[in-house]
Amino acid sequence: MSLNLNTVVLAGHLTRDPEMRPLAGDKVVANFGLAINRRFKSPDGEIKEESTFVDCEAWGRTAELIGQYLAKGSAAYVEGRLKLDNWQDKEGQKRSRLKVVVENVQFLGAPRNKSANAESTSDETNEPVAVGAATSSGGAKNTSPSKPRTPGRAAADLEEPPF
Repeated sequence: MSLNLNTVVLAGHLTRDPEMRPLAGDKVVANFGLAINRRFKSPDGEIKEESTFVDCEAWGRTAELIGQYLAKGSAAYVEGRLKLDNWQDKEGQKRSRLKVVVENVQFLGAPRNKSANAESTSDETNEPVAVGAATSSGGAKNTSPSKPRTPGRAAADLEEPPF
C-alpha cells in the first residue's frame, strides 16, 4: 500500500502586494509571498524568533479575491499543495523552486487599503473572512441592523450578496 499526501497549511502575513497576471480565456493568477514567524525558547532559555518565507500561487476566483482584498502585511490562512518548478537560467544551469499552490484561503483581520488616499473605517473588526464571504459591504461600514456576524461565516450565510 502506498500513501501519497501533498497538503500544506500555513498562516502568516503577506510580504508583498499580490502580483496579478491575466491569462488567456479570462483566467488570472496571483503570486505573493507569505512570512510565517516562529517563536521558541533556546536551550539556554533565551526566547528567539525565526521567519520562514514561502512563495504562493493562486488561480481563478481565489486569485481574484486575493488581489482584491489582500495587500502587503495582510494576515492570511492558506491551504494548498506543494509544487516544484524547474527551469534553466540564462547561463544554462538547472534551477528549481518550491512553492505552494493555494487551493483555499481565509482572510484574517481587517482588509488592507490598496491606495494611500483610501479612507479606513475605524469600526471594522479583526474577524477572519473565508474566501467567497463578503466583508461588511466590501470594506465599507455596515449600517444594517442585522444580527452580528460570526467570524469566518460563508457567503451563503450572509444577507448581502457575495461580491
